[in-house]
Amino acid sequence: MKIRFTKMQGLGNDFVVLDAVRQPFVPTPAQAKWLADRHFGIGCDQILVVEPPQTEQADFRYRIFNADGNEVEQCGNGARCFVRFVHEEGLTDKREIRVETLSGLITPRLEDDGQVTVDMGVPRFAPADIPFLADSDDLVQRLEFDGRAAEITAVSLGNPHAVQVVRSVATAPVERDGPLIEAHPLFPKRVNAGFMEVVDRHAIRLRVYERGAGETLACGTGACAAAVVGIRRGLLDSPVRVAMKGGELFVAWPGPGQPVRMTGPAVTVFTGEIVIPQEIV
Repeated sequence: MKIRFTKMQGLGNDFVVLDAVRQPFVPTPAQAKWLADRHFGIGCDQILVVEPPQTEQADFRYRIFNADGNEVEQCGNGARCFVRFVHEEGLTDKREIRVETLSGLITPRLEDDGQVTVDMGVPRFAPADIPFLADSDDLVQRLEFDGRAAEITAVSLGNPHAVQVVRSVATAPVERDGPLIEAHPLFPKRVNAGFMEVVDRHAIRLRVYERGAGETLACGTGACAAAVVGIRRGLLDSPVRVAMKGGELFVAWPGPGQPVRMTGPAVTVFTGEIVIPQEIV
């Protein structure tokens, strides 16, 4: 099977984008995992699928598959690439579009300077909404794993995040603790593990061990999660500049009950065609 694809990236968080509007194809988990493989496939952190909308309220449907083949609810860097893709491919001329995701509608907007701003919705801290099997709804929770513990705050930005404050992201045990937090039994749908260093009231450094992808160069929803957690904990003020290995995002959040807005770049790397082997089904 031969398919066309576009390789894109947002701050080094890279994607394979598939146009299922004009080329009706949605990968199976095995095919998504193969496409994401950096040795045998194209290579990416996530696969993004652009589909026609299922409701009149939306312009498109947006599906996301992690590198492990599992479909997930949301991806902030991917949402920025999504809006640039549909513009560059001539699928819409709207500057602001409404997009269906597994977690609900999002509204990305292509700005005049080429940056993309995404309304990521209202962050949810209730444990049942994350989901997080906590004994209380305390903002800061103690999470124990492998004989150690971390003070985390859990939040959903359409997907689950566990954010902890660290002294330095350079020395944070992301590779060691990230997989253990991601698969912690208190997070039944797994979780993205964020390690946040506060620089000043409007700036943080961040590393994220992403669910199903490992540590990435940048995580859009992780940046939003860290910023709103820092604001809720009284450590930060909006807007927040979030510095990650792949570059910077800017996150604005007026406060509880209000949507989060994230602004950053989205870049097309190359386009091509690939043949998926028949045995990958």
